[in-house]
Amino acid sequence: MQIPVIKKLVENYSVEELENAEFCLMEEKELPFEVEGKDDGEILTHLIAAGWIIEKMEKDDIPFPKALRAYTEKVRSSISS
Repeated sequence: MQIPVIKKLVENYSVEELENAEFCLMEEKELPFEVEGKDDGEILTHLIAAGWIIEKMEKDDIPFPKALRAYTEKVRSSISS
């Protein structure tokens, strides 16, 4: 997971655009825009993280750093469970 890649996605795309790219990736179709990542798993992680963060920012009216922190806490908690 690369935070600069996620930040770029959050700044440049909507949740709908990210979900569409996720669908394209899952269907093995060409992505509508470039997403950096060493493999499809990392690309998928970036797309999912960016969508989640945008929704969190809008829902809670918080800036990117706080939403990113909430996302990383969620991931850590799921890994340690």
